[in-house]
Parts: sequence; structure tokens; C-alpha cells
Amino acid sequence: MLGSLRAHRDIQGSTAWTASTLLIVLAVFAPVVSLAIHAFTGSFAHWAHLADSVIWKAGSNTILLLSGVGILVAFLGTGAAWLVSAYDFPTRKILNWALLLPLAVPTYIIAFAYLDLWHPLGPIQTLMRDLLGIASPRDFRLPDIRSLPGAIILLGFVLYPYVYLSTRLMFLTQAAGMIEAARILGEKPFGVLTRVALPLARPAIAVGISLALLETLNDIGASEFLGVQTMTVAVYTTWVTRSDLAGAAQIALSMLVIVVFLIQLERHARQRQRYSTVQRMRPMTPQRLKGWPMVVAIVLGWIPVTVGFLLPAGFLAHEATVRLGHSATISPQLISAAWNTLSIAVVATIVTLCCGLVVAWSTRRVRESAATSTPTQWFAKGASIGYAIPGTVIAIGLLVPLMWVDNAIDVFLGLFGMQLTQLVFMGTSIGLVIAYTIRFLAISVGSFEAGLSRVPPSIEQASRLLGHSPSATLRRVHLPLLRPAMATAALLIFVDIMKELPATLLLRPMNFDTLATWLYAEASRGTYEEGAVAALMIVLVGLIPVILLARTQSKPLLAR
Repeated sequence: MLGSLRAHRDIQGSTAWTASTLLIVLAVFAPVVSLAIHAFTGSFAHWAHLADSVIWKAGSNTILLLSGVGILVAFLGTGAAWLVSAYDFPTRKILNWALLLPLAVPTYIIAFAYLDLWHPLGPIQTLMRDLLGIASPRDFRLPDIRSLPGAIILLGFVLYPYVYLSTRLMFLTQAAGMIEAARILGEKPFGVLTRVALPLARPAIAVGISLALLETLNDIGASEFLGVQTMTVAVYTTWVTRSDLAGAAQIALSMLVIVVFLIQLERHARQRQRYSTVQRMRPMTPQRLKGWPMVVAIVLGWIPVTVGFLLPAGFLAHEATVRLGHSATISPQLISAAWNTLSIAVVATIVTLCCGLVVAWSTRRVRESAATSTPTQWFAKGASIGYAIPGTVIAIGLLVPLMWVDNAIDVFLGLFGMQLTQLVFMGTSIGLVIAYTIRFLAISVGSFEAGLSRVPPSIEQASRLLGHSPSATLRRVHLPLLRPAMATAALLIFVDIMKELPATLLLRPMNFDTLATWLYAEASRGTYEEGAVAALMIVLVGLIPVILLARTQSKPLLAR
């Protein structure tokens, strides 16, 4: 009798966890479904105009931007990974982690910084004219950075760490004997790289490129600052400037085609990332460089770090110092934006962690009780799709569902003679938290799944034998063991929310600024000193996960 009651209680508990997971997954897919419905049911009378004046130009710019950034991050990331893996030279140990520093600089911040750095009267061109003995800016002027090539270069120098991380890991875990055998057989260094190392690292390179391109597709600030009309910018301007929700939905739906292609590229690369070798895996022994090769290696290694982090971070620190020097106090608006950023990031991080825990725990329960894949497991995998969808697309897709929910609440209150005095979801902080949760749920789910996979089944079985329900087992056994994974996920989600710009621009409440939107507004007005303080705050917070990641990378990857 006791056993049957316990089984009935377990079934009820599993049903509740499964229902909660499906509800979360439906919320994740709601923007995509709403986007498709609104795009196909909207008027197509203006589609020809959009196709001629917006889609063609924005689409071609987006494809060219993605192609250029993909080539540049592949070159920079792979080259940097091979340089610090295959060769030994002064500052190499510092470069191992310093090459990750551009991850702390959001794309719109590097564009914000270089607009002033590269200005004809800015420090870079002024220094070059002084060195060349030229007095007037009219006599010497570098190409304008407000261009498609300028956007490709800046985004490439910020996003190359995605390729560097995955490729360096592959280089360090390859069998050193393969590299050494090629060297013994007389293969030159370039041949070792192109004929042995690169073919083995090709899947890792493809994964890194796909992640960098997804970030490029999500960008709105850098593209707009640099005068490049991408599809992301077109979605924003179509909705905000023209108030054309159907047109914005149709453009956003077109972007999803590119997203699906990039996701398939990444999955195809991971499927091929399997190698079998009878050799004991150990890192390759780096060759020590001397003379001119050593100097060239040092220069090449520090160029990405300098362009992607040191120059923009130094500029922001200088401008923030100048701003604080002129006025000892920070403007109340900036303090308000910082408080809004902190509060909304904390709330959204907690909600995202809770949803991720529900999805990960429910998936684990289903996996343990079923030998084959179930619909719940497939839906749980779909909960992570939001990270691949640009923030602008999620925001546009959420507009209609949020309005529907507010209307439903109004109708429900009307049954009791009450009236909704203000919106609950649309244009409020709650709607913004929902968008952040959908966007970054993949980080939470992935971290909890990784943490749960390291918990031995015997611990859970012992708890169940002692009469604890699955929920009690999670609360008393798993959660204490999941604290490291939870802390890591919370940090990554918090920093990503602080940096998120597209979704915040579209869904924020009236007169509600975060540090990202404050910087966007200041850059639009050209007030760089005021915006530099907000940008520096974002970069400093963004350094925290980069430092933790660098510490992880500095540890030996192979214990044996």
C-alpha cells in the first residue's frame, strides 16, 4: 500500500515537472510562432517596396558582413590558437589568456570607441600625422571606418575568441605524435599546420565561426553606429520608425532562415568532431623561437588583443576619467540606468535559473524512466533554441503574445467588474524579463544538465530508498551539489543581460534606460565622454567571466 502511494506521488510529481517544462518550451517557441503568423497574415501590399528598398540592401549587407566576419574570425582565431599552441616565445603565457579579453567588449561598445579613436581628429590619425610631419587633416586622412569593411574588421577583432577557444582546445587535445611525426618526416611548419593540424581542427573551427556569426547577426548597435544597414537594423527601424509590425515580422522571419543555416552548420560540425586514435593524447611540445621569428610571433600575437581590447578599453578609461574630472559626480540619469541594469539583470537571472533547473531536472527524470527518446526530451532540447535567435527577432515576436496576454487579463478582470488600469506585460519590466529568459535559457539549461550529469545515480537512488520524493531529492541532494554550476550559469546570464541591447531597445518601458540603452543614446547624440562611463562599467563587469574562463584555460587540459 505504501509502495503504491509512493508510486502515485512520483507520477504526480513527474507530471507536474513535465507540464512545467512544456509550458516553458511553449513560451520559448511563442515568439517564433507569433512571428510566422503575423508575417503571413499581415498585408503583403508593401512587400514589393520592402523587397526593393529594404530587403535587398539589408540582406546583401548582412550576407557580406557575415562572410567577411566569418573569414576574419577564422583567420585570427585559428592563427592565434596555433601560434600559442605550437610555438614558445616571450609573453606566450600571458597571451594564452589575454587573447580572450575581447570577449568582455560588446560589439556596439567597440564601434562606439573606434568612432572617436579613428576620427580624423582622433588620437590614431593625429599620431600618424605627427609621425609623418603632416599638419592638416585634409592632407592625410585614413579611410572612413563608417563602412561595411570597417564593420567587418571591428566585429572580427571582437568575435575571434569564439574560434580561438574551440580551436586551441582541439590543438591541445590532438595526439602530439601526429604533429611530431610530420616534423620528423621533414614537413615544414606551414605544411604541418595546413596538412595535419587544420584538417583535424576543422570541426572546431566551424563551431567557433557559427557562434561568431550568430553574435554578428544579433548585433544592432555596431552596425547602426557604423552606418551599415543590416537585416537586424532593418527590423528595428521598420517597427520603431515606420510602426510597421507586419513588415518587421516579415524581415525578422527572413533572418530566421540564416539562423537555421548557422545552427545546421554548427550541428554538422559537431557530428564530425569524433576522432579515434590509439595514441595517448597529450599536448604538443611548442617549439622555441629566437631572433626575428620570435619578434614576429610576439607582434602577431598581440595585434588582436590590442585592437580588440587594449585600445578600446584604454579609450573608455581615458574618456571616463575626463568626464569624472570635469564633474566629480555622475549624472542622476546614469545612476538610474545603472540601478535599472542591476535590478532587471538580477531578477531575470533568477527567473532564467529557475526555468533552466525545471527543464534540466525534468529531462533527467524522463531520461531515467524511458530507454528511448520521448517528446518531452525533444521539447526540452527546444528550450535552448532562444540563444540562437537574435534579440531583435525575439522582441518583435513577443509583441503580439504580450498584447494577447494583457487583453486576456483585461477580459478576465471584466468578468468581475474590474478594469486593467495599466499593462502588465507589454512595455513593462515583466515583458523584458520574459525576453531575457527566452534569450539566455540555453545557458541555464546547459549548465544544470552538465552539473546533473556529474551526480552519481547511486546518490539519488539512496535518497529514494530513504523515502524522499523526486522533488525532495532535488532540494536536499542535488541543489547543494549543483551550486558551482548554478554560480557559473548565474554569472554568465547576468553579464549577458547587462550587455543585451536589441531586445532591451524594443521592449523596455517608457523612460527606462539600462547601461546599454544609455550608451546607445549617448552615442547617437555624439556625447562620448558621458557614454564612456556606461561603456566602461559594462566592460568591467564583462571581464569577470573572461577572467574565470582564462583561469580555466590556464589549467592543464590533460591531467595525464
